Amino acid sequence: MNKLKIKEFLHGGDYNPDQWLDTPEVIEKDFKLFRNAKINSLTLGIFAWDKLEPEEGHFEFEWLDRIFDKIERQNGHVILATPSGARPRWMAEKYPEVLRVNENGERILFGERHNHCYTSPIYREKVRIMNQKLAEHFGKRKSLVLWHISNEYGGACYCELCQNEFRNWLKKKYKTLDALNHAYWSGFWSHEYTNWNQIHSPSPMGDENVMGLNLDWKRFVTDQTISFYDNEVQPLRKLTPQIPVTTNFMGGNPPDSHVFYDLDYWKFAKHVDVASWDSYPNWSNDYESTEHLAMKTALMNDMMRSLKHDNFLIMENTPSKVNWHPVNRAKRPGMHEMASLQEIAHGSDSINYFQLHESRGSSEMFHGAVISNQNGADTRTYRDVQKVGEDLQRLSSLLESNYQSAKVAIVFDYDNMWALDDARTYSNATKKYWETIQNHYRFFWEHDIPVEIVSVNDDLKNYKLVIDPMHFLMTSEFATKLKRYVESGGILIGTYISGIVDQNFLSHMNGWPVELQEIYGINVKETDTLYEGQHNQLVFDNEKYDAYDYCDIIENTSAKVIAKYQKDFYAKTPAVTENKLGLGTAYYLACRTDDDFLDKFYGKVVDAFGVSNSLPIKKEDSKVSIQVRENGEDKYYFVINFSHEKAKLHFNATMQNLLTNEILKSDDELKAYGTGVYKVMRG
Repeated sequence: MNKLKIKEFLHGGDYNPDQWLDTPEVIEKDFKLFRNAKINSLTLGIFAWDKLEPEEGHFEFEWLDRIFDKIERQNGHVILATPSGARPRWMAEKYPEVLRVNENGERILFGERHNHCYTSPIYREKVRIMNQKLAEHFGKRKSLVLWHISNEYGGACYCELCQNEFRNWLKKKYKTLDALNHAYWSGFWSHEYTNWNQIHSPSPMGDENVMGLNLDWKRFVTDQTISFYDNEVQPLRKLTPQIPVTTNFMGGNPPDSHVFYDLDYWKFAKHVDVASWDSYPNWSNDYESTEHLAMKTALMNDMMRSLKHDNFLIMENTPSKVNWHPVNRAKRPGMHEMASLQEIAHGSDSINYFQLHESRGSSEMFHGAVISNQNGADTRTYRDVQKVGEDLQRLSSLLESNYQSAKVAIVFDYDNMWALDDARTYSNATKKYWETIQNHYRFFWEHDIPVEIVSVNDDLKNYKLVIDPMHFLMTSEFATKLKRYVESGGILIGTYISGIVDQNFLSHMNGWPVELQEIYGINVKETDTLYEGQHNQLVFDNEKYDAYDYCDIIENTSAKVIAKYQKDFYAKTPAVTENKLGLGTAYYLACRTDDDFLDKFYGKVVDAFGVSNSLPIKKEDSKVSIQVRENGEDKYYFVINFSHEKAKLHFNATMQNLLTNEILKSDDELKAYGTGVYKVMRG
């Protein structure tokens, strides 16, 4: 894997000069404004196929050469995109097979973007030719630092080409129809397959109630998307082996409760050199506090960093607002710097925008941009971007630093998310797997304790504490891994709705898995699903806390009961347990609780096992976040105030604020939405 070779934080974003070729004076002015805003990186060509190949086999790169020349005269960097996210109209007309078929079997019309079949041999070949031409023509340009492959991969095609590939994928996995029929439990409703060609992807016109089929289709879509990506990358790897590649992943952006839902990024991340993602939190909304949104955004950054356990890139964010939230509100004064430095604090080596120059028309004409069509640079947005550019220049010495290593890990698994979402039990409105992860993460974020997100395939031995919430679909291999982790001295926390089905979405036989019984010293007998407004109570450390949504009813075998239910037919039975196993300890939280309980519980766990983070800076408010980047010599403390009020800080060492060069011996004050980046003065 290639590392990104840059000596400064990348500050820039998507630029579409192909939209302004008939007004070169606009491009000339843009480059002057880029320089003034400390923009040093341009992402080019993302949706420019019709300008790069206006007719089949006729390539026009001269206009893009001129843009490269302008960037290089300003000593800037280019992230060059492959344009496969939106193919030109001539291709769809001549080769209709490149267009997707929807789940009802209808081939959709040309339009929008990402409207292409990942299996189509013709489309794969056209993409390969385009990418080879780009690599041959631009691969040796000194400004080229990174390939940006397509854009925001997602969605699926249901055409017959994809159906055949799906059948081949299933043959490779199951080998025999008997094995597949067993995995899908297809005798139910007399649905047994007698021929591979009978298999079809889930569809409202056919089967949508075979859970194993639904799950395998999602797995297949990830694998087929990666296969298409690998086809894109092949000529770039061959012709420009020195240039790393990435593609922009997507995160959960409010009010959408699902995150990066279509594709398994644990798998996909193995195929990119550096992880990157598009970050669009809805700052200044009216349905949550700024600090709560900051916590959720921090978790998304930690997820993206965890994909490769390395620094990542922000490939897109907005300098002001978007045009696709239910309400598109601009960031308040100070928020853009606050939000940008939060990304850097959690391990990003870039702040890139969509978009650098506002589009004059069409779908995203009102999306936030650095340069306005009407007001040019005479905007608060432009000045905010300029301030971030200045900050990144002042922080250039931090580029070789990484996010502080974590003692705490939270398990997140795509198969589990997909399976739990598809489970026809519990309550559709309250399963909330990712939100449950957020709830457990919040304590550590508020207490400035670094966290990594781990997959079921990651090694757990380097973490002192592992949290494994709502692991509905759990393989026996992972249950064994958890048992060995605890026996070796690890601290494990599991929760309700865990260990219910296996990797094929078949229920475990003969009760709760034996490995989990041994880990937690309990046996789960039943789960009570509560309606909205219903609740139970538990008593923990002589205090009462509410339990709601889900209550596992458990039988204690060897664990210590540290909290009991207070209501209903399972009153006085265990609600929270602690079990010693080998050198470690496993806790089981049998019910969903409010934040007050999690604060109390995790506070005791952190104190008991030494998980807290020792910092030379003390804060007075949990709305202030302290995150650490470090290299072999120094630690850099990013202190961000996510409150609309001033915040005081206290130091136990002499500090330098790298954003202002001030030397501070005892304390400092951050303004509302203010940020300081500090390091301890040596000597």
